[in-house]
Amino acid sequence: MSATAVHSLWTTAAEPITKIDAPKIEYGQLAPTLIIVGAAIVGILVEAFVPRKSRYYVQMFVSVVAIAAAFAAVVALAADGYGTTKAHIAAMGAIAVDGPALFLQGTILLAALVGLFTFAERRLDPEAHGNRVDSFAAQAASVPGSESEKAAVKAGFTTTEVFPLLLFAVAGMLIFPAANDLLTLFVALEVFSLPLYLLCALARRKRMMSQEAAVKYFLLGAFASAFSLFGIALLYGYAGSMSYATIAQVVDGTVQDVNPALAGTMGNDALLLIGAALLVMGLLFKVGAVPFHMWTPDVYQGAPTPVTGFMAAATKVAAFGALLRVLYVVLPGLRWDWRPVMWAVAIITMLGGAIVAITQTDIKRLLAYSSIAHAGFILAGVIATTPDGVSSVLFYLAAYSFVTIGAFAVVTLVRDAGGEATHLSKWAGLGRRSPLVAAVFAVFLLAFAGIPLTSGFAGKFAVFKAAAEGGAAPLVVVGVISSAIAAFFYIRVIVLMFFSEPRPEGPTVAVPSPLTMTAIGVGVAVTLVLGVAPQYFLDLAGQAGVFVR
Repeated sequence: MSATAVHSLWTTAAEPITKIDAPKIEYGQLAPTLIIVGAAIVGILVEAFVPRKSRYYVQMFVSVVAIAAAFAAVVALAADGYGTTKAHIAAMGAIAVDGPALFLQGTILLAALVGLFTFAERRLDPEAHGNRVDSFAAQAASVPGSESEKAAVKAGFTTTEVFPLLLFAVAGMLIFPAANDLLTLFVALEVFSLPLYLLCALARRKRMMSQEAAVKYFLLGAFASAFSLFGIALLYGYAGSMSYATIAQVVDGTVQDVNPALAGTMGNDALLLIGAALLVMGLLFKVGAVPFHMWTPDVYQGAPTPVTGFMAAATKVAAFGALLRVLYVVLPGLRWDWRPVMWAVAIITMLGGAIVAITQTDIKRLLAYSSIAHAGFILAGVIATTPDGVSSVLFYLAAYSFVTIGAFAVVTLVRDAGGEATHLSKWAGLGRRSPLVAAVFAVFLLAFAGIPLTSGFAGKFAVFKAAAEGGAAPLVVVGVISSAIAAFFYIRVIVLMFFSEPRPEGPTVAVPSPLTMTAIGVGVAVTLVLGVAPQYFLDLAGQAGVFVR
């Protein structure tokens, strides 16, 4: 056969392409994410063009305005009915605009705003060379303890890049629970993970520990992302599509047009089960469930405390949102396969987090194990597989995120010569030195423990009630036992603060600027309001609890 004949084979086989359809993007419905991405890009330009002296104020202004505008956009969409009657799939099937997505996006934005105030705090450390300093390294690129770092501190440099990094992380988190196809899910996962890896490495004090935390988080996060991506590839191989709805139809067997290739893979349950397991494994890593929790205590302890607070709150909200959507929208047909596994994960997460927390001597590690136990409690609501399960998880996430940021904001205040005093022995007698700070921290600890009249009690009650009605009563029993174990170490910290003698060489409590006061104040207010009068917010979560398919 001559070369021309082969050439004509290649050219005549393909149909001529007459026109390529332009993508149809609903910009108004994607406004919250677009505002944040735009502001993050503006933040990068600020770093390039604004003089160093004024960067902090410009970045702060841009970030606050962007987050407030994005939140206003979420509220406007919800008021316009996109959470209920007008819920649909936008951006050519890539993003869902529905109740859970809007509720979680609103929660993430509020948590980010409160977290931003702790990022911007500049009054806790004593002034260095006449310049106010924040929690972040003077120059991230310089080696810890080197001459260049000392020069940067002396010159009064600050890492203002943390503000655009925060915004990029928030942008990824907004898309993550709203993603409606597997590729969008993966891109969102990477977009919010990479800025967090960087933020973890930027602590001003204890820089080696901070960099170690970032490396651990990065390596383990890369593994988890790889598992997720492999799972996505297998699910695509099984269903021939990345779209949640199509995969769900193939799993249920209700798919309309079955071509021979799809018929060949549809019968292969190994692809489906292994793919789903790997994908869910990546999401469980992000929520910090046992046995994928090993990064949590090290990273929470090593990262700058404002970053820890933001990460502990917002990442959990985004990851649980994505997990709910994957289990409820993509894999409802696999419910009998994933529920027993989730039962096991929830039980070992609740018990593991609560029992290991008892042995901790560092306040940040203690809060890290506490957050692992909370991931187990929230999983109980996920397992319910009822509309109440979704709304109870949404409510719990909203309540939990503000308590967490508030608690870590209080941790930033207790200081000695080496920076934050995080060892528990240093907190002895804090209630006598600084009754207000100790009382506020006690409120947060009681909320974590789920004591009545706090948001933690309302959240746990909602989640356990949904689990019991969803046929998971034994899980509720384990949850209550875990809560009792967890209450022990929360109460122990309160006893340590109020009923032990303060040490003469103990830490001091720094007086924060209004920024951190606002963050802590919002935390206390949300904790008490959601605890005393949770009904309005439970109803709100209930209205927002229906996924669009």
